[in-house]
Amino acid sequence: MMRYSVGDIVRMRKSHPCGGDQWEIMRTGVDIRIKCTTCGRVLMLPRPKFEKSLKAIISENSKNNS
Repeated sequence: MMRYSVGDIVRMRKSHPCGGDQWEIMRTGVDIRIKCTTCGRVLMLPRPKFEKSLKAIISENSKNNS
């Protein structure tokens, strides 16, 4: 099982209409809230849909990894 934490930057399979493809995780739990790093749009996705749409973890938040 993948572990996600607040502050991680992820890449989704489909890019956002603004052209950005990198998202910052703002909240984790049953639902995951992500924010587009290009335009600032915030989305709330159910965890299964988020995990299916995830392509790669770009960078992990170093504060939560220690």
